[in-house]
Amino acid sequence: MLVDLDYFYAQCEEKRDPSIKEKPVVVSVYSGRTEDSGVVSTANYIAREYGVRSGIPISVAKSRLREVDAVFLPVDHAFYDEMSEKVMVILRSYADRFEEVGIDEAYLDVTERAGRDYGAATEIARDMKGEVKAHLGLTCSIGIAPNKVVAKIAADVNKPDGLTVVKPDAMREFLNPLPVGSLIGVGKKTEDRMKAMGIGTIGDLAQIDEKTLIDTFGQKLGSYFRRAANGIDDTPVQERGERLSVSRISTLKEDTRDLKAISRLSDRLCDDIYSMLIERNLGFTSIAVVAITRDLAVHTKSKTLERPSDRPEILRNTATALLSELLDELELPVRRVGVRVSGLAKAETPNKRLTDFT
Repeated sequence: MLVDLDYFYAQCEEKRDPSIKEKPVVVSVYSGRTEDSGVVSTANYIAREYGVRSGIPISVAKSRLREVDAVFLPVDHAFYDEMSEKVMVILRSYADRFEEVGIDEAYLDVTERAGRDYGAATEIARDMKGEVKAHLGLTCSIGIAPNKVVAKIAADVNKPDGLTVVKPDAMREFLNPLPVGSLIGVGKKTEDRMKAMGIGTIGDLAQIDEKTLIDTFGQKLGSYFRRAANGIDDTPVQERGERLSVSRISTLKEDTRDLKAISRLSDRLCDDIYSMLIERNLGFTSIAVVAITRDLAVHTKSKTLERPSDRPEILRNTATALLSELLDELELPVRRVGVRVSGLAKAETPNKRLTDFT
């Protein structure tokens, strides 16, 4: 399976503020030079109906949406990372093998637990989609196929909230009519080059002999294009390494300088982080806290431990101590609180559950 979270940044913003869900939502990277300088990172499907796409200038997006009540927001990487980590924990629990390939995408091999049955795999996908929607309020599109190349294409053809299954005996029927630009690795320039060769669909590409493709695109790409167009891919689903850090951030019920109120929230954030570490059997060596004050200024403080730890009470206590130090330096009340752990490594012994320490 390839699981692709739909219009992820914009969907996260809709989750955070449901009142904007029926409006065009555009998440952008602002350069800071002028109010409208920068580019669009992603947009929801309502905005896309007006021609707003990733990579276009913010000024162009605003021009196309000038007649409607659109919402423009800056990227919030900490929040998107937090949502992604929660999704990935759910997805991982459904997989025999798991490969996270981006903040909003992951491959899952479910061959064993599905008993090599595509009907069972489809039910797994539906259950997984339902859990992500119920717990996090997010939709995703899933492609199920015999290999990663076809699964990726399948996930892209029916968005948003899609589920597309391509069985082995239907791969050519599925692939042949699709535009050649649907194939992974075929960007705009390569697509234009292929069209000049008379290649408009994946089926057309599948008919071109490998020598011609190698002469045109080089050994590596030429061979890949030939195999992929014919639905051939033996690349395994495999772990790509651990995240460098795990973070959580949340807003207090009211702005405050009260350490008890702030530490209650940070404890919950620490518990959430630790739950994720349990799933991955990870320890940590560095702890950092973030305090965003009423004026939206960001303040941080961190501590590196003498040795790696996998104990939740160390995480909680260190976070509280760091927040106490920050409060002594701040004049304004705190609005948002965040906790981050880094220096992640496999724990020497399996992590215990939080209830073992409480």
